[in-house]
Amino acid sequence: RGLGDVYKRQLLSSSYDYCLFYSTSRCSLDNSVNCSNKKIHSMTQDYIVIGGGSAGSVLTNRLSEDSSNKVLVLEAGRPDYTWDFRIHMPAALTYLLTGTNYNWGYTSDPEPFMYNREIAQPRGKVLGGCSSINGMIWIRGNAMDFDKWANDDGLDSWDYAHCLPYFKKVENRLIGGDDYRGDKGNLKLTTPKCDNPLFDAFFNSVQEAGYPITKDVNGHQQEGFGKFDQTIHNSRRLNAARAYIHPIKHRKNLNVVTQAMVMRILFDGNTAVGVEYKKGRKTYKVYGKEIICCGGAINTPQLLQVSGIGNAEHLKSLGIPVVKDLPGVGENLQDHLEVYVQWACKKPVSLFSALSPWRAPKIGFDWLFRKKGIGASNHFEAGGFIRSNNTVKYPNLQFHFLPLAIRYDGTAPSEGHGFQLHVGPMGTDVRGRVKIKSADPLEYPSILFNYLSTENERKEWCEAVRLSRKIIETDSMSELMGKELSPGAHIQTDEEILDFIAKEGESAYHPSSTCKMGLDSMAVTDENLKVHGINNLRIVDASVFPYVTNGNIYSPVMMVAEKAADLILGNTPLKLSLIHI
Repeated sequence: RGLGDVYKRQLLSSSYDYCLFYSTSRCSLDNSVNCSNKKIHSMTQDYIVIGGGSAGSVLTNRLSEDSSNKVLVLEAGRPDYTWDFRIHMPAALTYLLTGTNYNWGYTSDPEPFMYNREIAQPRGKVLGGCSSINGMIWIRGNAMDFDKWANDDGLDSWDYAHCLPYFKKVENRLIGGDDYRGDKGNLKLTTPKCDNPLFDAFFNSVQEAGYPITKDVNGHQQEGFGKFDQTIHNSRRLNAARAYIHPIKHRKNLNVVTQAMVMRILFDGNTAVGVEYKKGRKTYKVYGKEIICCGGAINTPQLLQVSGIGNAEHLKSLGIPVVKDLPGVGENLQDHLEVYVQWACKKPVSLFSALSPWRAPKIGFDWLFRKKGIGASNHFEAGGFIRSNNTVKYPNLQFHFLPLAIRYDGTAPSEGHGFQLHVGPMGTDVRGRVKIKSADPLEYPSILFNYLSTENERKEWCEAVRLSRKIIETDSMSELMGKELSPGAHIQTDEEILDFIAKEGESAYHPSSTCKMGLDSMAVTDENLKVHGINNLRIVDASVFPYVTNGNIYSPVMMVAEKAADLILGNTPLKLSLIHI
């Protein structure tokens, strides 16, 4: 707490230029309704963006580029305060995932195949959304993910050739671009040095186990192991709001309102005409020509359902007037489950020493004043993608290597120095759902992932744990590798492995696909992201993914948002890329 006070005093004394005032409209992010209430509600907005998260930040920037467009952004969470080190220090990740200041703090219903455990599902409740609380790992997914979108769901304009130019548009990869990577985008990406000796041993070990090193998992070859690009710049988290909203905060045609909870979408027949939102104790209505939902895979289907779009039978049972019967709203929920496979480290080279409380002042000083040290990295600096068997067409397992044995909640094994692999299947065939419990938009919905519910998922989990051991238990790691801490060498049979997964598995925090694009009866939007049967309403967030992508989902969300901006504005799409992987 004392260290946080030091950060706060320093940042407040030196960072007045980051105070978020839209000076022309006299609207600040902290208190926008009070100072611009008449302005916002006395005119029809061209675009109302619900959610100032990852996708919402992109749209905020792109839709307001034309000064004739009036853009209103409504974010339920707080601003991404400059003074709060928890948002900006990369290594402070645990505070954000376990706290509630910037996190919706969702949990699943009791999971029937995981001993009825309720699985935590943090979601960003802050400007920048999940990009303000995530692990800062930049993974696009596999090229074949997007071809699968196009081939399986009739979404021809969402294949890899159409998506690649928009991935490049997002990116400013600081070590340089190429045919696959961008170097002129809003979002600066750094490539880590991986200077802990455990990384050298790890890279040697995976090669000894028979897997290649890839220069760039987001480039020509995803398969293999390498460094993971990070959304970190100048040793600070670079969230979507810092990349897209803050640089354009003074645009006259833009209003961003934080701590504004959207209660429902307003309709005239089958046309969306506005929203009702609550800020403090007051409720407001604002009208727009186009409404764009950017709430994410949990909040977006919840908002649609309480507004009357969803399974008609369910809505009627809750007393909600049905605007449109779309049974796919909230269905098709997909996520990545993961576990930690941990080993003790025989030499004191892991990051375990950094967990000592007495080291915190030095770590904080180095990060804040010298822009270096342990606080300046997310430490998920390396990993990779492999196939767990010969029947899959492209990699179906993702690994993150961490030079420390620790859980997301910040707890570490009592044994001391260690390291771990985070591992989990990517191309899951498990399906869950998000379903409101009442007509009250403030009541959290029922969330069920159904982890471990399919035979294929269970098969791939057994393969994942065994391959984790194969990757680490090599001569290359022998000087550093101690005993297996988790699950433990005594866990060997399929039944024992699956029991371990059921007891210890955690979400990788990649929920998606609850309002999927497509043409079938369960699709919610078309390829232009317009909600089926509703005028002037689109969805732009991870909920529109037909299938969850191969890896962390922040990058594909940003790609979808950049592409959506062109769709909404009627711009000529970026030129197709004919290169492939």
